[in-house]
Amino acid sequence: MGKKSKSFFSFRRRSKKLQPPQPPPSTLEITGSPSENPLVKPKKKTGGAKLWMRFDRSGKSELVEWEKNTIIRHAAIPARDLRILGPVFSHSSNILAREKAMVVNLEFIKAIVTAEEVLLLDPLRQEVLPFVEQLRQQLPQKTQPKLLGGGGGGDDNVPEAAEGLQSEPLPFEFQVLEIALEVVCTYLDSDVADLERGAYPVLDELARNVSTKNLEHVRSLKSNLTRLLARVQKVRDEIEHLLDDNEDMAQLYLTRKWLQNQQAEAHLAATTPNLSIVRRLNSTRSGSLVTSNDDNDVEDLEMLLEAYFMQLDGTRNKILSVREYIDDTEDYVNIQLDNHRNELIQLQLTLTIASFAIAVETLIAGAFGMNIPCTLYKINGIFWPAVGIMTAVSIVIFVLVLAYAKWKKLLGS
Repeated sequence: MGKKSKSFFSFRRRSKKLQPPQPPPSTLEITGSPSENPLVKPKKKTGGAKLWMRFDRSGKSELVEWEKNTIIRHAAIPARDLRILGPVFSHSSNILAREKAMVVNLEFIKAIVTAEEVLLLDPLRQEVLPFVEQLRQQLPQKTQPKLLGGGGGGDDNVPEAAEGLQSEPLPFEFQVLEIALEVVCTYLDSDVADLERGAYPVLDELARNVSTKNLEHVRSLKSNLTRLLARVQKVRDEIEHLLDDNEDMAQLYLTRKWLQNQQAEAHLAATTPNLSIVRRLNSTRSGSLVTSNDDNDVEDLEMLLEAYFMQLDGTRNKILSVREYIDDTEDYVNIQLDNHRNELIQLQLTLTIASFAIAVETLIAGAFGMNIPCTLYKINGIFWPAVGIMTAVSIVIFVLVLAYAKWKKLLGS
């Protein structure tokens, strides 16, 4: 019994299965343009990972699959900004300035721009490929910007840190923003041109022949025009919102803020040995430097935005001209339909007058059709003269009523 109870109450240890370490997210470096080098489709994404493309200042790029938390830590942006880049706001247009990044959501271009790199969402979409090509062709092949006076010279002239950029035409983030605006404006212009080419023949055909088929074509054309106008208006309103607020434009100068942080950190590191104090002072110092800039500091960005604002305004005017042409065609068609309706009413009135005149003759014929003794029945050859007289009376009544209707201008001449 002892052995049996011992075996009965014996327990087996559960062996813990060791899981192999997961490999880091795979990256695919691209050396050529997407149109020339066909990319191998990435593996199936796990969890919330999405496909991103990284571009640095030198033009090098790579495809990465990053999750939401990785993007938030890497770009230092809040989680709500990633929702703006999601499918819910796919048809909205936003240019948001953050402390170390700029969130760009223009039509199909969804990117996070920092002072050193660009993170582009869904780079393999057909609409995004021209933007990728433009990034490869136009991004300057330059090194990182350097500060004037070196990193540890102990220069006390901190407000001049904004001038530490070595003669670049535009900061890196504005070059990316310019390329994005150029691609979006070109795409919208091409859509408007296609709409114009298809609109005028359809409207002219409707003016010549008002039919159900032509009216359906115009209805579809008008819906496409309304959607296109809304897309252009959203991008235009976002640029106009930035132009009206100099503080928002100043926050978009990511390279300038990065240089100010670097110079402030280098200056404070030479005087303060504690690194934590350096970082705290650096954060407060950089914020004061950014807010102390005057309106002239946003002149480059203002000129850039004004140029594309005028281009979008011209695109919007083209759409409005097409809509005015549609309205004019609809007015012309309505006039035609009103004219036809008036002709039908006149014809109906003429037939009503004729029916009234014939009804008088029918009344007389009905009266003679009753079996009531009458002396006229005994007169030979009176039938045809009686029919002639009744017909003449009906014709006279018709002419008189018709003349009265024309005298009252109820019928056209």
